[in-house]
Amino acid sequence: MSQRETPRDALSSTPGGSPVGDPADSRADAGKDLPGHIAALLQRQARDDQGRPADSAGVAWEDRDLSGEGNPLHTFDGDDGLASPAVREARERLLAGGLDEAGFVNALSGQRLFVPVLAELAEEAEAPASDPHTGPSSGSVGDKQADITLISITSRDGRQTMPVFTSVEALTAWHGQARPVAAEAERIMLAALAEGAELAVLDPGAEFTFVLRRPALQALAQAARWVPSYQDPELAEALGGILDLCPGVAQLQVQPGDGVGSVIADGRSVPGGGSGPELSIGVVLVPGADDVDARLALASVQAALADVELLRERADSVQVKLVR
Repeated sequence: MSQRETPRDALSSTPGGSPVGDPADSRADAGKDLPGHIAALLQRQARDDQGRPADSAGVAWEDRDLSGEGNPLHTFDGDDGLASPAVREARERLLAGGLDEAGFVNALSGQRLFVPVLAELAEEAEAPASDPHTGPSSGSVGDKQADITLISITSRDGRQTMPVFTSVEALTAWHGQARPVAAEAERIMLAALAEGAELAVLDPGAEFTFVLRRPALQALAQAARWVPSYQDPELAEALGGILDLCPGVAQLQVQPGDGVGSVIADGRSVPGGGSGPELSIGVVLVPGADDVDARLALASVQAALADVELLRERADSVQVKLVR
């Protein structure tokens, strides 16, 4: 697990406390020990006189009420911390086969989600220097400060990933020491992109985990409707334009990649949420092509694809297959 610090005003904050297994695995063991650097960080956090986690002033987070008008940290006053009705409905429809990947992702637009943060107590400010005539200063040291760290994780293929949660319960089950920060999906995806994340994983460690790819993150951040690369007519047209550069190729077929789907904890297949190849480009050869022609055709297609700018923008990952 890696951590990166996010600007303090990147997300609005709500209070809360929330075991962490492998965050990239929906079947994670929630009882797994925390990584050493996370455990050390938590040991340094501020605590009150009873040893409970507290803010920099020593006031415990436990039982604190941040509701009320005028509180700048509580954007969703009165929020019950549960998954929103729209997200619950979209999840049920996706699992029932009544919604596809794009429909589920677009249902997240405008919805309140949560990201996990950790508070690290910064070093206490140094006392004023001694005056050579009056001796050591009797003034108090500066105030303690807390740095808010936005947690990120690394996917199995090495990409930086933002964990995002639909409810406080899902977040606290994943990481008992993290604090949930609530924000609309747009602001969370903006923060993820600002942190350099290429993926976001929804409810890691839960029964149902869903991976959001970079083009989907960008669309949600812009409050725009996301069209998967394998359903994108503009991209299909752009790919058709490279046929003249690919000798021996009669047609390119655009389909969902092998990694689009996923499997939840109970073994059911889901038409979306996977982290493998997103777009499959099938190379259909001209009649009578032999094995040498096939190898040349594949090489020419792969070379031509590297120059298709729209493909780089709208597809997260691509696989090229030979179609006989």
